[in-house]
Amino acid sequence: MRVQCQSSGLAAKQDLEMPVITFANTKGGAGKTTAVLLLATELAHQGYRVTILDADPQRWISRWHQLSPLDSKLNVISYVTQASIERQIAENLYKTDYFVIDLPGAQSPLLAKAIGLSDHVLIPIQGCAMDAQGGANVLELLRFLDEKGGIKVPHSVVLTRVNSMVTTRALLAVKMLLAERNVEVLGTPIIERAAFRDIFDLGGTLHTLDENRISNLDKARQNARAFAAEMIRRVPIRGTVPLSERYTRVA
Repeated sequence: MRVQCQSSGLAAKQDLEMPVITFANTKGGAGKTTAVLLLATELAHQGYRVTILDADPQRWISRWHQLSPLDSKLNVISYVTQASIERQIAENLYKTDYFVIDLPGAQSPLLAKAIGLSDHVLIPIQGCAMDAQGGANVLELLRFLDEKGGIKVPHSVVLTRVNSMVTTRALLAVKMLLAERNVEVLGTPIIERAAFRDIFDLGGTLHTLDENRISNLDKARQNARAFAAEMIRRVPIRGTVPLSERYTRVA
């Protein structure tokens, strides 16, 4: 999302971009909220300031946040609606590097509004159910906005809840199917890991969980790190300036 501001008392305006990444699938059970939490916490771990907009009525992200130790780099805003989302982004522009939006897992008027504010829309789809209608609904809306409104929003699919034993051949077949429909798929699927479920129950992040109590925690961390790295490459921060220089001072 681009905004223009004046920096540190100067009249000259400056373009700032605080990327907005929206996770959307209108059908529940796609692993959407898990993907949101993995990306947001990994970005924060790497030093980025992240604001999660929790628009999902299940409020899993908000519940997780209440269980977790305070993190100055991670902010969660609850009860996000179609009427409030733009204001909530605007109010947090100058203390955020990345906005991450968790939309409802259902058809909602908020979907089109969030897409319009987004720099990238990520569509989580289970690797074993490529014809998931929820993902198709989002892709159809993106196509409609492009063809009828000339609004092109970068987007891609992330495969979620992929069985760690699934064959490379099976994943390639899935990617080929989506490629035939001109849908880009992230190179990093999200593997089904116990650690990804445990952070919702225990709070904290993959980096605060006990390695002696959580199986394959190192592999879970590697997966989240690769996922975040790919998204940073796709949606880099551009044109930002230090927080202290972003405020407009009018004499």
